[in-house]
Amino acid sequence: MGLSAAEIEAVVREIAPVLTGGWVQKIHQPTPRAITLQVRAPRQTLSLFISADSETARLHFLTQRQPNPAAPPPFCQFLRAHIQGARLDGIEQVQGDRIVRFRMTARRGTCSLIAQLTGKRADLLLLNAEDKILAALNTPGEQVAKQYQPPAGRSRTDFEVDSQSFSLPDEDNPFPVSAVLERRYQEREEEMARARMRRSRLTELRKRIKKASRRLEALQTDLDKAARFRDHARYGELLKTNLGAIHKGQERITVIDYFDPSTPELVIPLDPSKSPKGNLDDYFKKYRKHLSAEREIRPRLEAMTRELTGLRTELTAVERGEWTPVRPEQAPSRGIPPPRHKPSVPRPSSACDRSTQRLSTGELRRVGLTLSHQRSARAGPFRRFESVDGLPIYVGRNARENEALTFKMARSDDLWLHARGTPGSHVVVRLEKGANPLPETIKDAATLALQYSDLKKSGKGEVIYTKRKWVRKVKGQSPGTVTVTQEKTIFVQLDRARLDRLKASAQ
Repeated sequence: MGLSAAEIEAVVREIAPVLTGGWVQKIHQPTPRAITLQVRAPRQTLSLFISADSETARLHFLTQRQPNPAAPPPFCQFLRAHIQGARLDGIEQVQGDRIVRFRMTARRGTCSLIAQLTGKRADLLLLNAEDKILAALNTPGEQVAKQYQPPAGRSRTDFEVDSQSFSLPDEDNPFPVSAVLERRYQEREEEMARARMRRSRLTELRKRIKKASRRLEALQTDLDKAARFRDHARYGELLKTNLGAIHKGQERITVIDYFDPSTPELVIPLDPSKSPKGNLDDYFKKYRKHLSAEREIRPRLEAMTRELTGLRTELTAVERGEWTPVRPEQAPSRGIPPPRHKPSVPRPSSACDRSTQRLSTGELRRVGLTLSHQRSARAGPFRRFESVDGLPIYVGRNARENEALTFKMARSDDLWLHARGTPGSHVVVRLEKGANPLPETIKDAATLALQYSDLKKSGKGEVIYTKRKWVRKVKGQSPGTVTVTQEKTIFVQLDRARLDRLKASAQ
């Protein structure tokens, strides 16, 4: 919930005397629905935060620095072009409503910045001297060139402010109203961020459970198909003993089953179109398929079952409100790696040992197994990880993958990273349009950029990051060679716990 008209009146009384006559030095847009104005006032520089978010619309001074995107969004760029360097001539609340007008004199003449803090209709608008709209934050293009009309508001008398709710200014706290509001909304936004993370985690868990269930079902189907060939080594041995009694065109043969202590008669089906040796080889070949399935599929089936159980447990915790986001160093491993040991499988008798070699991928495919498909999917283009905030991170393996990752797969608003001044992988964090990555996601991606570069041996170094749209190819150079603008730098030291968590999330 945003500020009431009475609270806005209290804020304006606090900020107007110190900001009037000041100069707008810098403009930033830390979130999609908020800006900060750095104003140089007599003997001090102050940072004013203005939010047009429908749930937290407000304005107040800041004491804590806000994170800013690597590249300024379009609205921020427009404000910089028009009012950076402007003088603040006055700040006033419009008709006692939840609207504040900042009157300015800029290079192009007089103008006004309107902070319309009216819930669902909240917006930030820049007006010219005739009060025609030059730009709007939340309704870009819809209002431009139109005459500004404030939305209908409630009467000023509907709002009464408790003067005791804010302390009086003193030397240690010169702006008590802003201090109270900053604390209030910081706690509220942290709770909203946690709620968003819970919703995001729910969506991700449901998606992963659905995917894991499909994989589990496919693996079980493949194992069941191969299980039909469990006794084919015994049949092959019995056919080998009776090979002289078989002739082409025969559909079955009755033999004595020497593997059973009671030595019963056993009828073994034959393919009449194949020779006796062909039928013998066919039975051993199908038994090899059974062995390969046990060796390759069963460990994955067990690991996938454990992973699915863990995902469902976590989903239940999130749905009950028992789940909370954790720090990266506390984050549990997301995946359960398959066991390294091979399962013990009964070997056939020595007569058919030569026929029990491991199946080729082509043979697995012919019996309908999906193992090779799953391996190729995991080994597809780019290394793939997941940040602690649940965002996908892609890492190129070589120069051509770097080129494809940056210029074919990545979108303009994605975050792009690379170890500074050394060969290494291109790293891309997938972001929604207008979204900014959280600090821990940047650290995760920077850690991967360092790990997959020539700085890995030193274990530390600088990593640059920017929006993908500020990365350009270098014509005539080898694939993956780029130039970068609007970049920022982060110093990274390899954190083993962070790296292990990222590797556990690899897909």
